[in-house]
Formats: sequence, C-alpha cells, structure tokens
Amino acid sequence: MNILLKSAKIFDKTSKYHKQTKDILIENNSFAKIADSIECPNDCEEIYLENLQISNGWFDSSVSFGEPGYEERENISNGLNTAGKSGFTDVAINSNTNPFLDTKASISFVKNLSINKATNLFPIASLTKNSDGIEMAELYDMQSAGAIAFGDYNKPICNDNLMKIALQYAQNFDGLVLSFPLNKSIGGEGIAHEGVNSTYLGIKGIPSLAEEMQIARDLFLLEYTGGKLHIPTISSAKSVDLIKEAKKKNLNVTCSVTTHHLTLTDKELIKFNGNTKVLPPLRAEEDRLALITGVMDGTIDCITSDHNPIDIENKKVEFNNAKYGTIGLENLFTSLQTVLDTETIIEALTSKPKAIFGLKQSSIEEGKTVSISLFTDSNSGVFKEINILSTSKNSIFLNKEIKGKTYGIFSNNQLVLN
Repeated sequence: MNILLKSAKIFDKTSKYHKQTKDILIENNSFAKIADSIECPNDCEEIYLENLQISNGWFDSSVSFGEPGYEERENISNGLNTAGKSGFTDVAINSNTNPFLDTKASISFVKNLSINKATNLFPIASLTKNSDGIEMAELYDMQSAGAIAFGDYNKPICNDNLMKIALQYAQNFDGLVLSFPLNKSIGGEGIAHEGVNSTYLGIKGIPSLAEEMQIARDLFLLEYTGGKLHIPTISSAKSVDLIKEAKKKNLNVTCSVTTHHLTLTDKELIKFNGNTKVLPPLRAEEDRLALITGVMDGTIDCITSDHNPIDIENKKVEFNNAKYGTIGLENLFTSLQTVLDTETIIEALTSKPKAIFGLKQSSIEEGKTVSISLFTDSNSGVFKEINILSTSKNSIFLNKEIKGKTYGIFSNNQLVLN
C-alpha cells in the first residue's frame, strides 16, 4: 500500500525530523521519502488530516478482549480494530479469558486470531494454572508460543514462595513476571478506595496500604532473587515512593499506571455508577497528583488504558454487584491530553513500554519500516457513547472533557483510520 501523508508533524526523539512538519511518502511498508513537500506519485493515495501529528506506533500493555469465552463483551477482531482506530499498533492482552491463557495451545490460539491484522497482538500468559495462584504454569512453553510476560490479571499472588520461585525460574529464559499489587487480607471485602468518600457513602474500602504492602513484599523478593518484575496499574502516592527507592537500588522493576488513575479520583463514587468501579480503585487527589509526578520524573514507566470490556448485565447493576473494569482504548490519548503534554504521553506509550516487554521499535527515518500512530492534539469536546467503538460500553469517561483526537495507524502495510 502506497500513501502520501501531507503536512505531518513528527514526534520521534530518535529521528532527525523530531518536531518537524514534513510530507511523508510511504511505499512498500517503508518510509520512501520525508521532505518539506512531495508530489503524490500516480500509484499512491494522498492523505490530508487536519493538524496531523505522527509518532512511532503506540503500545498498550494491559488490554482485555474477552475472547475466548466472553465474546459477548468483546472479540479479538473488533478489539484489534478498535485499538487501531484508537492509535495503537501493538497491544498486550491479558489472560482473563475462559479458559485462561495458561497453556501453549491457548497462546497459539489467540495469536492465530490476530494474523493479518494492522494492530499486533501480544499475549500476557497466566503466571499460574487457571490463574488460581496455586501452581505455576508452563512459562517457558508459553513464551516459546508467543507470550511476552506472565501474570494473573487483577489477581495477586498471595503465596510468597510461589512468587519467589517464579522470579527465579523466569530468569532462565529472560522472562518478565507481573505481580498485581493487592494484599487480599488487608483489602478484604472492600470495593472502593478507603477514604472520606467511601465512609460518607457507606462503601467498604480498600486502603492504599493493601497495595503498598504487596509492592513492598515483591520488592523484597526481587532484591533476593534478581530477575525482572513489572508491577501493573499502581494507584497510590506511597507506591510511587516505594518503586522510586527500589530503582535507586538498581532493582530491575518497572510499573504502569492507568489513564483513569491519572485523570479521575474517588469523588466519582458519589454517582454509584458501576462504570467507575475499577481495580485498583480510584484514589484520592493527592494520589492522582503523585502519579502524574511519577510519570513526569520517570518512576512510572508506562501508561495503560487497562481496557476491560464488561457486558451491560454485569455493569448496570447495584454498585456492590458490578464487576470491576472500564474500557479505555478509545479515549486514552484524548483523556491524557487534559493532564499531560504530548511528548510525555508518547514516551509512555512507545519506547519505554516496548523496551520493558521486549518489543522492537522502528524510527521515522527514510528506509525504515512503518509503524506509526496518527493523531492531533488540537480540538476539544466531551466523550460520548457515540465515540465508543468497543462492543461493551462500560466507559468510566462518558461525558468527561477530552482534548485532541486519534486518527488511526499505519502498521503492517495497512492504513486504519477512525
């Protein structure tokens, strides 16, 4: 496929064209020419998009699609189409399927469903069989089949020795271990952040301590075992401090934060809207500000949508009975634009997370393979249900202010536009 992108501002710190506005000719999946002005050849399509900006393709490190087992929530085909139109050339899918992604065959199954798609799919396999936290799964076999990391989605590994052994064993093949930050004993039956708002509303709370104790345990184990540890979706100010100190000790630890934890707080609970029930729960304003600082100073390595489609039967119910989760691919960029600058967002969606999960990144230079996201940081508005591309509509950002727009991607020699 041959196309000419007109007047595109380039964001790529590895490129000599960084922050320059150029015409970009793409031929045979490569950057054929980058210049101030290019005439469109006869065999290519000219693309002009208002205030077009491009960067290396975005990667979301925590996405759930449902298939296999929960296709009523989302299937892989529509999920990848949604990701592409939302600016993502690469996504890592979680193992919360039915059956879980805990065998070589299950990893191969979901990989095969993504063949010939514009957006690349990378499975995060279950760390334990059936994601039940009891017995470690066959990690090496699953990595051989295409798994890029191992973790039980939204489930903590309560057995300290099991986590220790996992960190030790994964080193044999340079495997990345994920540990969800929640101490279940401390969290108890809580369903929201333990604070003023949960007390006022009579909702059982999950204190920040539940997250911080689990992170402290994992960091002690990592210091003992070595290896690579990724802590997904941290949510508290103290968690940021713990990881910052661990990095000063040169421990190989990384972490992510969700879009909604950077932009929203537990004040959303006042509506008793099931779409605001997420795990970790939305925290207080001081936590949100500390998370933003953590992204800015590099303590937090990547930002994720933590996209988790849930069908209406499990969301439009009493808050106590609603399942955890929100969709977020469609509005990740436009929501982040309200609290972060464009360059910081791109860094947290490209080079840093790709390095953590072992993915290759190209560069916007002539002769290089094309894998780019297309977007603009201009325009503003309100996120409405009509903007949702996912099968499920459980967005925590409905009726929230947004800024900018995602146009789509060019990846795997395919142009996908929103």
